[in-house]
Amino acid sequence: MPYNTAVNSQITDAVTQSNVQVVAQAPAMAMGSVYQSMAHSTGILLQNSVAAAQQQSALSQAAANQGVMQIYSLDTTAAAGASEKIGQVGTPDQMSSLLAVLNSFGG
Repeated sequence: MPYNTAVNSQITDAVTQSNVQVVAQAPAMAMGSVYQSMAHSTGILLQNSVAAAQQQSALSQAAANQGVMQIYSLDTTAAAGASEKIGQVGTPDQMSSLLAVLNSFGG
């Protein structure tokens, strides 16, 4: 029972009960704040993950596009000229000579 004062005891009881209510609700409010902060952080984490996936997709599309452009930009006459040069060097003759030498050692 509160001390006898000039204030009505019902008023002091109401103030005491409201103080107890605030103290009792403090842990729940704190945990609610923690949960809200965690939910916000998780949302930002997922947004960053989606943004990184989108950037990776755009990068892979650009790399594939560059590869296709390089394939299509190859000059077929240059490839034919290189093949002709290899044929003129005498590589087939050298290979047949090497094969003859190897066959002579084998038997």
